[in-house]
Amino acid sequence: MHRKLPAQPLWRLYPNKANFLAREEADAELQKEFETRARALRHTLDRHQLLILLDEEYDRANAILVVHAGSGGLDSQDWAEMLLRMYLRWAERDGFKTTVLEAASDEEAGIKSATVLVEGDYAYGYLKAEKGVHRLVRISPFDAAHRRHTSFASVGVSPELADDVEVEVRPEDLRVDTFRASGAGGQYVNRTDSAVRVTHIPTGIVVSCQNERSQHMNRQVAMHVLKSRLYERAMQERSDELAAVVGDKKESTWGSQIRSYVLHPYTLAKDHRTGTEKGNVQAVLDGDIDDFVMGYLRWKKNG
Repeated sequence: MHRKLPAQPLWRLYPNKANFLAREEADAELQKEFETRARALRHTLDRHQLLILLDEEYDRANAILVVHAGSGGLDSQDWAEMLLRMYLRWAERDGFKTTVLEAASDEEAGIKSATVLVEGDYAYGYLKAEKGVHRLVRISPFDAAHRRHTSFASVGVSPELADDVEVEVRPEDLRVDTFRASGAGGQYVNRTDSAVRVTHIPTGIVVSCQNERSQHMNRQVAMHVLKSRLYERAMQERSDELAAVVGDKKESTWGSQIRSYVLHPYTLAKDHRTGTEKGNVQAVLDGDIDDFVMGYLRWKKNG
């Protein structure tokens, strides 16, 4: 004998009215519309929360993103190219415009470095979460014995400075070289005969540009990127000095990676600063990094 349930108001049985209506009428279209609107509302709320967290001076600026392969040969170069693809996919998903200013490719595999201008509101605010060393663990596609390898790549992010921001760069501190862009990087940039490499001797910062058609334009862009990176370096030095005073100094070494991406023997992407984890590493590598960005911004704000 079935026990009769006590009568309850519909709002208690179905606290979400829209969901109740969809179930009551067995209307698949209504249910689908409700779920679509709920996702859109969640996305809007997340964006508003994100904007509240983005309140630092240059958060709204465009970003200059630099990816460098670490030690480890072809595996690290391949990993650097995977990261570059991840950020290009993320930018496309979130409506940012990207311009690959330079990509130093390798004939065998991957890239040694790449510089990307990311344009759009709060590009720097979002991407500053990505600064640091990224670690990949996988079965190497370049190892005939199919052994597991660990690869590293570093990511630097600087705000693109407005023209009215002054950064002093002395001509005698610069070495300017010209070269011809070549290699597999052509999938990212235009091949030119007038690429420019600018080295800032006191800091060792090297900036290249091969995206423009003339040497003069490439030099202008390279100098603009150099000033942004020098400004970011100065800000980081001040931050490090403050951290040293309060006893929170952290070394930027290969052992202090900010995030690990494991493809073998299990799959997991984990941010070591915030504890944010995602099991679907392929989705992350396809540009789904918003959870990591949000986690970092909350962590930094509460820090």
